[in-house]
Amino acid sequence: MTPNLNNSENLFVANLQQVSLEKLVKSKLEVLFQQQKEAQVELNGLYNIVLEQVERPLIELALKAYNGNQVKTALMLGINRNTLKKKIDNYKLKPKKGAQALASDAMVAPTTTLTQ
Repeated sequence: MTPNLNNSENLFVANLQQVSLEKLVKSKLEVLFQQQKEAQVELNGLYNIVLEQVERPLIELALKAYNGNQVKTALMLGINRNTLKKKIDNYKLKPKKGAQALASDAMVAPTTTLTQ
């Protein structure tokens, strides 16, 4: 049995300019662990799921900010361009120049989400 991660009863609403990403993630994980406890189920692979759900949008938005330029994106992220390229391939991202940089990626849904 999988906990219901889309239950709006536990929706966390915050002023995103005043709440740190760390606090938002912590709040979300607290809800997830409570749901897991209540449902008496085991969570497997949570570390990789969390990393993917933070890393993928980070890379998408960074690529968009630099219009698909992988060299500049890698520098901004503080990773090697080859590492960035592997992550782009792993997440099946399609960096493009211009305004349509992420339009095709919207069609690729993540396999597991932590959304409420």
